[in-house]
Amino acid sequence: MGKAISACMSKYATFSGRASRSEYWFFYLFYMIMYVAGMIVGVALDNSWIMYLFILPFVLPLFAAGIRRIHDTGRSGWFVLVPIYNLILAIQSGTPGDNKYGPVPS
Repeated sequence: MGKAISACMSKYATFSGRASRSEYWFFYLFYMIMYVAGMIVGVALDNSWIMYLFILPFVLPLFAAGIRRIHDTGRSGWFVLVPIYNLILAIQSGTPGDNKYGPVPS
């Protein structure tokens, strides 16, 4: 999980390339943990805006990882904007071997 988080954070706004299923889903899990932690702190301090301090730094890397994840299936990153289809693509296994978006993610 730590490797996935560091990979996504090191590619903070990199929308090219590919991301493996585990990299994307572990980072998504980390994002959700931060979201819940922000909600708990926000409720405890009676300030709902504090939650945004917890999740705001991770929104762009999550979006970028989602686009790279869709690239791994061999499709355009614009499919991240299609509500149900992007979930189906994020669950699918990636294209074996290289595709037009780059080599197989490690």
